[in-house]
Amino acid sequence: MPYFVYILECADKTLYTGSTCDLTKRIYEHNNTKAGAKYTRGRRPAKLVYSKRCKTLSKVRAVEAEIKNLTRLEKEGLIKSVL
Repeated sequence: MPYFVYILECADKTLYTGSTCDLTKRIYEHNNTKAGAKYTRGRRPAKLVYSKRCKTLSKVRAVEAEIKNLTRLEKEGLIKSVL
């Protein structure tokens, strides 16, 4: 089963990083349901600006932790590197 780490840009231009095994469903939840993260619920809409596929849950969690430790400027560089 593939896993995804992702970055969302919220309406207030803040960035949110998360991980999931169903990216489409998770983005929907962030924008439309209470199942989305509390952080994004108050900052809707949230737009997907980066995603990376990983093969294992442990790998996706490690990549998510790495991204969360980046500065905003480093995250913006990561986002731009895939455009």
